[in-house]
Amino acid sequence: GVPAMAVKETYVPHGVIPAVLLPFDEDFAIDETAFRSHLGDVAAVAGITALTVNGHSSEVHACTAAEQQRVLDIAVDEVGDRVPVINGIYTDSSLEAARIARASADAGASALLVIPPHSIGRGGGQMRPEMALLHFHAIADAADLPLIAFQYPLGTGYGYPLDTLLRIADEVPSLAAIKDGCNDAKLHETHIRTLQSLPRPVNVLSTHSAWLMPSLILGCNGLLSGSGSVIADLHVALFDAVQAGDLAGAAAVNDRIWPTAECFYAAPGCDMHNRMKEALVILGRLPRAVVRPPLARLDAAEIERIDAALKAAGITREGAVPRAA
Repeated sequence: GVPAMAVKETYVPHGVIPAVLLPFDEDFAIDETAFRSHLGDVAAVAGITALTVNGHSSEVHACTAAEQQRVLDIAVDEVGDRVPVINGIYTDSSLEAARIARASADAGASALLVIPPHSIGRGGGQMRPEMALLHFHAIADAADLPLIAFQYPLGTGYGYPLDTLLRIADEVPSLAAIKDGCNDAKLHETHIRTLQSLPRPVNVLSTHSAWLMPSLILGCNGLLSGSGSVIADLHVALFDAVQAGDLAGAAAVNDRIWPTAECFYAAPGCDMHNRMKEALVILGRLPRAVVRPPLARLDAAEIERIDAALKAAGITREGAVPRAA
């Protein structure tokens, strides 16, 4: 067989990449049994190309460094032989980011999702592109893994101006993709046309989960979304239809995705993964929907709306993400 490292070096983030949730016990400890079950459910979906842990969907903000390492170790142990595992890097320190990158490579991650530090997002860091470059260089120097830059809306302060993205792509050869959440259709198309046609192409993975079909039609080479924790099968069907140029087929799938997108991505946005946990409880795929504070449990009326959205999408206990036989 091919040595594991050779496979890692040639991995290119593309296609449908769900970002998984992280189940907790009532006392807020990680529920490893439920997590392994959830990883197995998502990894069993035909057509996904990888899955992501330690992203916003797995409440990385509320996990200690040791817990983040444990989450990655469990994921690689449970599904790493079936699907590449992408690990999120969430820290305000480039030195700590480098440490996480090294540990991720050692643990068997196939790629790294670089979440922008608050130290760049706050206080006008967009005006200092060298801050982003220092961060990416530190990570790239620490681990020989493909990098995915998480791109936020520019108005938040956390998005990288296109010139900065192009500099990162030029100076950091391991930049392989962006997770594009710029939330601006015109800029999104510019990202797709510019980054995917570079001499060393950088794939645009949409995370515009609230308007996924129009986003994908612009030519994204993939998508990376937390709602893949619930509807990865629909993401695959939509992506495949768009890739095949089957707009009618894509529209039919999108009609099923729409009720879930309207539900999961309603205001306030901080509850999106909270809602996905409740959806998986309704579908019998998680034992409980505990989130770590300051995230707060949803009320009964909202849980009813989630149930209604799943029914409108035609997602049942039997017909949701299929379990491996």
